[in-house]
Amino acid sequence: QVQLVESGGGSVQSGGSLRLSCAASGYTYSSYCMGWFRQAPGKEREGVAAIDSDGSTGYADSVKGRLTISVDNAKNSLFLQMNGLKPEDTAMYYCAAKWGAVSLVMPDYAYWGRGTQVTVSS
Repeated sequence: QVQLVESGGGSVQSGGSLRLSCAASGYTYSSYCMGWFRQAPGKEREGVAAIDSDGSTGYADSVKGRLTISVDNAKNSLFLQMNGLKPEDTAMYYCAAKWGAVSLVMPDYAYWGRGTQVTVSS
């Protein structure tokens, strides 16, 4: 059974940085694409970034140039380096996994973590 556990969230001021981590178990990464999603209060969950086993990545336009997704296959871990954070980045961030190519479409993903909260103050 695939399990995903996020960590690294917190509160920062605008312009600050955070690094989110997702520890994965129960699968072989080479068979999966992994992604980060976020959901702000009163809004729908949206795709932020994704990476597949070939190293291809995809990003939402709103985060390009500020957020970077990466993976450590040896540690079965997914990361999201977040720089230049803005108040509009405030949300619960979720790690997710799926088979196949990069996607930022939520229904494509079969496995989800419980999330880690990111709060950015102005």
